[in-house]
Amino acid sequence: MEFLKYLIDLVLHLDRHLGELLQQYGSWTYVILFAIIFCETGLVVTPFLPGDSLLFAVGALAAATGQLNPLWVFGLLSLAAILGDTTNYWIGNRIGPKVFQKEDSLLFNKNHLVRTQKFYEKYGRKTIIIARFVPIVRTFAPFVAGIGKMPYSRFIAFSLGGGMLWIGSLVYAGYFFGGHPFVKKNFSLVIVMIVFISVLPAVIEFWRHRQEEKKG
Repeated sequence: MEFLKYLIDLVLHLDRHLGELLQQYGSWTYVILFAIIFCETGLVVTPFLPGDSLLFAVGALAAATGQLNPLWVFGLLSLAAILGDTTNYWIGNRIGPKVFQKEDSLLFNKNHLVRTQKFYEKYGRKTIIIARFVPIVRTFAPFVAGIGKMPYSRFIAFSLGGGMLWIGSLVYAGYFFGGHPFVKKNFSLVIVMIVFISVLPAVIEFWRHRQEEKKG
């Protein structure tokens, strides 16, 4: 419960926490951000880490303080996202669905795997790109691609494009709009809106699935 409260506070007040991080660690903040994005995309046990909201907040902080170079942020975090995807792909390729055999596993939630598989059924290979903007699915998409033995050459092509598009669009959105008076005054509300918009496709897909089950 305490961890959940901390996580909610972290997401809602990313601007404050990132500011404190930058003051305390300086240039090492790049490394910390790299690690967060890598883990959020590369490890199926950490889909709860902030993604979209973090990128927007980092862009806004870069514009507000000038202590983070947006080009460095874009390059390093794009690399983190691509390396994370690659790691996740090969974990799925080597381990496969074995880790999801236990139905009630806390760390390896089988429902996330099933949801991502349905996402693939709907969008095909484009899932690697589209999933970048959908929390949870973003973490599991490369894992499922590995399980499905998608050719790595094809996978990495989609991963490169999707990773740079995801990082670039959100970091630079934060950089250019984060300094707007409304955004600065209502930063927590903007972050909530970003999270809401991010999870909305998954909510709609879940609702459609429930409706289909009722009809069936």
